[in-house]
Amino acid sequence: MKKILFSLLIIFNFLAIWYLYLPLPQIPDLNYAVKSDLPGDTTQLQNVTGYFTNLSRTEVINFYKANIPGLFRIQLNYPPEKAKEIIKDTIQTYYLEEFVLPFKESVFVNGYDWQNDVFTKPEKRIINKIIYHQVDYQSKITIKTFPTTIWQRFIGFFGTELSIILIVYIFIKIPWKIKV
Repeated sequence: MKKILFSLLIIFNFLAIWYLYLPLPQIPDLNYAVKSDLPGDTTQLQNVTGYFTNLSRTEVINFYKANIPGLFRIQLNYPPEKAKEIIKDTIQTYYLEEFVLPFKESVFVNGYDWQNDVFTKPEKRIINKIIYHQVDYQSKITIKTFPTTIWQRFIGFFGTELSIILIVYIFIKIPWKIKV
């Protein structure tokens, strides 16, 4: 039985190394959008890109679902307030979603739709209308990526694996006597 478990662990680790070595996906520019050249959307903040578009939230999220492939991809939805902590403290937001490739990369998609601004009363939303280079847009999308190096991936994965093995070993070796 130990040989079978050890063989499965070796096969699992070879597959994990292959997964961790695969390159990160190159995320293309958002379709039907104009790339922002405003301060904070170019080189001022590392791994941040901004776009102006008339795409809906569903269309934006579907674009990123299609362009961030991965068998283990996880999609998370956050309250809009979290965007100020994750991207920048002055960002306007309507929604914030994250795509996670475990042990590899996180991509945050922040969308601001001035017509659906949850922090402004409906009758006052017109003052937040998005105009970029004399063109009106429905929304501004800000992308922030958190990539990892190959060594960070290995340390994270094998550190997690070692911790799980250690916990299981301790759980098996300690005599658990429960009195009822």
